[in-house]
Amino acid sequence: MTDIIEDDADDGFFIGKTREYLELHEQVETSTNLLGDLETFLSTFQTDLSAVSGQISDLQARSKDFDAKLKGRRKIERPLSQLLGELAIPPELALLILDNGVNDTWIPAIEELEIKLDTIQQRTRVKAAKDLSEVSEGLRIVAATKLRQFFLSLMQPIRATVSTNMQIIQTSVLLKFKSLFGFLQRRAPKVAAEVQRAYVGAARSYYETAFRRYARSVGYIITRDPPKSQLITAAPSDAHKEEQGYDWSRLDHAQIEGPPVTLSYMADDKAYKQPVEALFRSLMLVLMDNATAEYNFINTFFNQAPAPLPPSRPGVISPTFDERRTDAGSILEVPMSPTRSSRPMVSMEEQQAATDDTRKALDTVWKQVIETALDYCKTTALSCWQPTPPEIIPLLTMMRLNENVLIEVQKRACTPLESFLVEMRLSMWPIFQKEMNTQVESLKKLLEGAHGGLLTKSTLKDSVVETVSRTYGTLFAAFISLSEPSEEAMLFSNLGRMRPEIAQIIITHGNKIKDSRQQAVYLSTAYENVLHSAMSGPFSNSNPKAQAEIVFWREKEENARKRIMMRQT
Repeated sequence: MTDIIEDDADDGFFIGKTREYLELHEQVETSTNLLGDLETFLSTFQTDLSAVSGQISDLQARSKDFDAKLKGRRKIERPLSQLLGELAIPPELALLILDNGVNDTWIPAIEELEIKLDTIQQRTRVKAAKDLSEVSEGLRIVAATKLRQFFLSLMQPIRATVSTNMQIIQTSVLLKFKSLFGFLQRRAPKVAAEVQRAYVGAARSYYETAFRRYARSVGYIITRDPPKSQLITAAPSDAHKEEQGYDWSRLDHAQIEGPPVTLSYMADDKAYKQPVEALFRSLMLVLMDNATAEYNFINTFFNQAPAPLPPSRPGVISPTFDERRTDAGSILEVPMSPTRSSRPMVSMEEQQAATDDTRKALDTVWKQVIETALDYCKTTALSCWQPTPPEIIPLLTMMRLNENVLIEVQKRACTPLESFLVEMRLSMWPIFQKEMNTQVESLKKLLEGAHGGLLTKSTLKDSVVETVSRTYGTLFAAFISLSEPSEEAMLFSNLGRMRPEIAQIIITHGNKIKDSRQQAVYLSTAYENVLHSAMSGPFSNSNPKAQAEIVFWREKEENARKRIMMRQT
């Protein structure tokens, strides 16, 4: 019973807890459901997490790729920026060339344009360069057209009148814009050739007119006192100038530095006269100054300079571009010198050949400009000793001047003018030699006629002997003053042929005096006369030739004095 009571008590307890058990059961079921949902969620989350993990890996890979691309972009940023800067044509540059005439501002602008043209030409694999090629070509054509008109307009004053100052136009205008002409040589060779032909035509006409007028003026002055040869044996009446002594200042015309030159307008004065050697000097100095200045200008202006180079940027590595370039060529027949930008690999022989070709082409340009002027100068110069040559000393003075001018021209490196001066030398030396032969022959004839005969009377007189002696001394003094070591042998070999003839003439004429003392006095006076004339020139007595000549006549004069002393005792 007790057990039954206990069982009833237990059932009542559990019955009383039924609600709680039910709530607990519901909670358990709820928890079970929650756990099932959680399991489902976790299963789904795991799936989603796996997908996210894959996406993160993909993003990481893409991030690394972006980082690599960013580093590549940063690496190429500066070279690419430099490339775009080199290729881009500034608007102000284009507007200057398109809208403005040629002036000083074009000098840096054209240099910049040529750098752009070179850069675009070298970057043929860059699309931006291809896009800009048409624009740059258009600017090149416009620039060449305007420069052509500009340079042709500068030639007009030269062609219009000889009163134009040629040197001012060359040095202050043309050379100032040399870089612009260099642009034409490299970028528009046909236009450069046209400009060069225009200059050659204008300059040729200028020099032809100027030298024709100057040579004509010099010719007028020469005809007022034409050159004439005078024998050493001339009668005293024909040698009145020698009686007064030779004007040694005339030897100054053998030097480049000396008296002022004769100007063209001076010929208008009909009383104006100058010795032939002074006129020859004026002609040669005017020719030398103009011809060498023109040669220097042609070699400076028409000799093609290398193209301008862009400023270097050390430490900047450029992207890989096509570095091939094509040179535009050169002016006319003048070969183009290699530029620093192209740097062709050529041998020393090829470089020398190119230099020689350039020099020959520029020499040809100079000859085209000056050749008519040279013809007028040659004709006028030849009139100074053809058909009648002047006296020996003026002829020798002109020969010495020609040599000095040749030396100066060699210093100024005007090679083509040297051949003209050598031709002048070859024209004068045979005439000089012929004149010396004529003088020696005249002395021989005088000596032959000194004795006379049964039917002829002696032609040797005191006045003639005095004139011959004085003239010989003057010739010797002039030869010493005008000779050069390289020519002494040739000059004094001719003079040496005269000396024994002169000495024999003096002795022969002295022998006509019967009184031995008077004869000795005459000989002493005659020898002294020769010594006085020979020592009167502007030269140093220390010259070996002068010393030898003085010793020769001094010994004869002393021997004559000894004879005088002997007759007195």
